[in-house]
Amino acid sequence: MRKLILILAAAVFISFLTGCVSSYEKRGLAYYAETRASEVEFLVDQTWVDTNEVRHVDQEIFDTIYEMIDEAERFVLMDLFLMNEFGFEAGPCMRALGPELTEKLQAKRRNSPDVEIIFITDPVNTVYGSIESPQFQALEKAGVQVVVTDLNKLRDSNPVYSKPWRLLGQPWGTGPGNVLPNPMGEGRISLRSMFRMLNFKANHRKVVVTDKALLMTSANPHSASSAHRNVALKVNAGMAEACEMESAVLELSGAERFEPEFEETASSLSGIKGDAEVSHACRIELLSERRIRDKVLELLEHANPGARVDLCMFYMSEKKIIKAFGKARKRGVDVRIILDPAKDSFGRTKNGVPNRQSGAKLVKYGIPLRWADTHGEQCHVKMLYVENPDGSATLLLGSCNYTRRNMNNFNCEANLAFTAPLDNLNMAKARDTFDRWWNNEPNRIHTCDYEKYRDGNWWRKFSAWWGESSGMSIF
Repeated sequence: MRKLILILAAAVFISFLTGCVSSYEKRGLAYYAETRASEVEFLVDQTWVDTNEVRHVDQEIFDTIYEMIDEAERFVLMDLFLMNEFGFEAGPCMRALGPELTEKLQAKRRNSPDVEIIFITDPVNTVYGSIESPQFQALEKAGVQVVVTDLNKLRDSNPVYSKPWRLLGQPWGTGPGNVLPNPMGEGRISLRSMFRMLNFKANHRKVVVTDKALLMTSANPHSASSAHRNVALKVNAGMAEACEMESAVLELSGAERFEPEFEETASSLSGIKGDAEVSHACRIELLSERRIRDKVLELLEHANPGARVDLCMFYMSEKKIIKAFGKARKRGVDVRIILDPAKDSFGRTKNGVPNRQSGAKLVKYGIPLRWADTHGEQCHVKMLYVENPDGSATLLLGSCNYTRRNMNNFNCEANLAFTAPLDNLNMAKARDTFDRWWNNEPNRIHTCDYEKYRDGNWWRKFSAWWGESSGMSIF
């Protein structure tokens, strides 16, 4: 019996060591680079209802991505989390984004066969090996290199489950099966795929890079998500840096690094001709994983009385971030926050966790808070706008939700920070966009009062705390 106990204890100990990864920085993750751009474009996908509760959309992001693909002369590199047709129902305000993007990339390969195309994505799109993706098959047939991220190389955000799974479940691999219904849509999946899903890991990035431009966004080419509210930044700089950042994901997934050659000024000072223009170019920062959290904390800690801070966020639960917003408010910073009410999920109704519980903490700090007024879609935006009394402003956006899993070196995430004077047209558009969402417009309803989704239920409060602290949650 004593020998059996020792064997079991050793197995548990090994399970907690198995899968430990080296420093994210050594792997090329938790990336940071700074550059300057002469051309910046802030893009918005908006969804609202009118006074008759009819839904409308106004979208810019994917049309811009398609233009980037058309204009590419040497390469297209994409890292996009979600592209599948699960849960999609055609109808008003909906687009088949997955097939659209697939057809656009196929056409690019036909018309420009010398243009190299790499498509990085997440195994969620095949339900972790159970269901073949027709989009990925079509892309590979067209000559696109499709790279599915090896999530086993990422840190375990849900260690209570993941450590034993690495010992007992990972060796069995994944594959097709019909034991369980697909939780995301039609079809059936294997038990092994379900066990892998419960690790709650993701390459959650949304990055598009060509030899001409770089775009980071909160939007996915996911048809069922096509009515979601999202934002993006497109810049004419940082392409070499973005390829370096994405090479870390390629390398950990068993693919070769992608390091295209650029002219000396093609990336960091693309399109900037002289010293005077360089001095007036906009500052761009590429950030991934924990570097995003560091940047958010830096912006909030340096915000002085009289500064303006606007946040629109899909998921928010990271404890240090919430406290930092509270401290900024206490110092006299003008803070406003819009959160998704966490009620809509592809035809299903959610219970508001964790946003309503985080919202209660923020309101207790005295921060004005409104909910996105969603009607089936999600407010999928992840955008922070900081306006300083010195006449400068910073816009930070991308894939990263403000949660432990997204910000603390678990998921793969990528954001852009854009700093420019207040009179920059993109900063004006960002301010105007948030103001319209906050105040609503004649016959356009974007947000609703905090009281509408206020929630003091103790069980859901505990669920939000447990999910954030343990990692046993989808956020």
